Amino acid sequence: MRLTKRKSADPSARERILAAAEELFAESGFDATPTSRIAERAGVPKGLVHYYFRRKEDLLTALVQSLPDEHVEPSGVVVPGDVAASLRRLVAELDARLRASYLLSHLLWREADTHTAVRDALQQRFTHMVDQVRAVILAASTGTLPLAMVDTAAGLLALAVSYRHSVARHGVADGVASAESIDREVDFIAGALTGVAAPAGPV
Repeated sequence: MRLTKRKSADPSARERILAAAEELFAESGFDATPTSRIAERAGVPKGLVHYYFRRKEDLLTALVQSLPDEHVEPSGVVVPGDVAASLRRLVAELDARLRASYLLSHLLWREADTHTAVRDALQQRFTHMVDQVRAVILAASTGTLPLAMVDTAAGLLALAVSYRHSVARHGVADGVASAESIDREVDFIAGALTGVAAPAGPV
């Protein structure tokens, strides 16, 4: 007799399980949250949790994969000739992405020290942020900048933004530090870059 494939029931069950895991991990931590509580919060049998996610760690991996795309096209934020304004617009866009996934970001920063998959994902996102800052600086500048200085500036601003995002869960209004708190860093970096930029040569 041919066995029929197990019915996967409600197609939204997997998403409900992930949403419940996200909430509970953020509230109590990964290790302190049993799958039975996740099932109860999601309104599904415990066996269905293990049907979709064989190990509890697979839930964490799936949550990492559900992070919103943080890619920002330079053309959408660059103000030609104004590095500071361009960087402010980039930071504002990155902050908006954080607000869209505030609970999940809270959870991931919390679990990064103990779970390699989370730590690796956050490192990849940081590296991508550095690349985006670098691209915006180069696109906004009207002069020729030393690439080593651009790399340093990109790393410094990415660190500042990442720090703000990592502490945003600690009761800061709207989940993100105020825009004024990053203006000094942006102005300092933009001033240093524009101060050494050599005029662009003839095309």
